[in-house]
Amino acid sequence: MNTSVSVIYYTSKTLKNGNHPLMLRIIQNRQTKYISLGVNINPKFWDIKKNEPKRNCPNREAIQRLIIEKMKEYTDKIINLKVEKREFTAKSLIDKVNTPVKRMNVNDLFLQEIAQLKKEGRIRYAECHDYVYKSLLKFNKHLDIYFSEIDVQWLRRYETWLRGEGNSENTIGIKFRTLRTMYNIAIKEGYVKAEFYPFKDYKVSKLHENTPKRAIVKDNVIKVMNHKEPVSNSSYNQL
Repeated sequence: MNTSVSVIYYTSKTLKNGNHPLMLRIIQNRQTKYISLGVNINPKFWDIKKNEPKRNCPNREAIQRLIIEKMKEYTDKIINLKVEKREFTAKSLIDKVNTPVKRMNVNDLFLQEIAQLKKEGRIRYAECHDYVYKSLLKFNKHLDIYFSEIDVQWLRRYETWLRGEGNSENTIGIKFRTLRTMYNIAIKEGYVKAEFYPFKDYKVSKLHENTPKRAIVKDNVIKVMNHKEPVSNSSYNQL
């Protein structure tokens, strides 16, 4: 995929004040799209040869900073898409860059999920999530953090803290499975990138305690089957 991003002093459009707008031109597989930078400049303040504002241009530094930031925003997105081997068009690239990133911290997503589970009548699941929520709150003191901040080291500290609180292996496992579920919801809803997912390296499956089996030994089963109840005297008397 051949992609180019460049700044264009768009002389094809002249505003009422005689200025021309600054645009970004995105070319992707021969498809060209333009997007306004929200800035228009009078021709006497734009250096055509250097393709930049002249030294005497009002707000020159702010305009240059805007150009650099926007160029970086688009080139970073292009690199990420190529690394992920995802196809895109010039238009979809613009949409991806301009779509606001959804933000929700751990605290708010937990409360939202608990409320939704109660609304659906899934009370036991809601209570389980609330139980884990309160545990996390006690451990971290607050949950005004984003899911990207919960990494492997964070999970290990939480596990150590839970053990110090006297939690059993299975109880710890339940709490981590619930936290993992919430992390997956955060990824699905776009609140955190999948690349930050810590449970690829931190295995929740290890948090399991085998319950002793209450099986009867085969020899004992045979004894029970062959056992005959003694006939009591009262039984004879009833005949």
